[in-house]
Amino acid sequence: MDPARAAACLTALDLPAEVGTGDALPPFFHYLYFWDAQPPGALGRDGHPKVGGIIPDMGLPRRMWAGGQLEFHTPLKAGIEAVKTTTVASAEHKEGRTGPLGFVKLRHDVEQAGALCVTEFQDLVYREDPMPGAPKPVPPRARRDEIHVEERGFDSTLLFRYSALTFNGHRIHYDLDYARDVEGYEGLVVHGPLLAQLLMLLAEKRLGGLRRFSFRATAPLMHFERAEFCWGDDNAAWVRGPDGRQCVIAEAG
Repeated sequence: MDPARAAACLTALDLPAEVGTGDALPPFFHYLYFWDAQPPGALGRDGHPKVGGIIPDMGLPRRMWAGGQLEFHTPLKAGIEAVKTTTVASAEHKEGRTGPLGFVKLRHDVEQAGALCVTEFQDLVYREDPMPGAPKPVPPRARRDEIHVEERGFDSTLLFRYSALTFNGHRIHYDLDYARDVEGYEGLVVHGPLLAQLLMLLAEKRLGGLRRFSFRATAPLMHFERAEFCWGDDNAAWVRGPDGRQCVIAEAG
């Protein structure tokens, strides 16, 4: 787990970036590693690897990382080899308010030096393309009872750097025409995992450590928007968009 990659991510997030071999990595930084680099012919229209391997083909074109649940058993260390094992925990179709949906839950187990360090369940949602002229879903309103808040802005440079560090080829994060004209967003979409990462760093700071974390994405945040990262007195955390909408909700412990 190359220390330079972790340091580059911290730098992109405008955080202190001294990482040496043997240092504990921040929570969720395993997402920077274990790249699945595929040749161009193995990619789908959105830039992600085509489904049909470990991820079943749900017959729906749009993919979103909807949330996840993580347990941090022991810190991962920089500069030491690690192994990730991924299995499909579940896959099912449902009918939603806007049409058919596909739900896939992946389980990731990350081990280092023979010890289980992280257990992660990753929730993916697949759906149809938006219908032209169809009304957009009304996002939930975020809480206003936080005891601590940190404001943060985003731009296309940060989205590009985070995509590169995580080898995430999804075009909604860097291809404005695709994001707007094909998937129906108003701009480039801030990565859900990036928002969750920032919430995890906030939770770790507030709790003095992090053993578990769960999160769910509820509305997209655009690259031109500023957001508030909020912490409640019940160990809940959330991302509030500039219009008060709830973008991510999380619980930590």
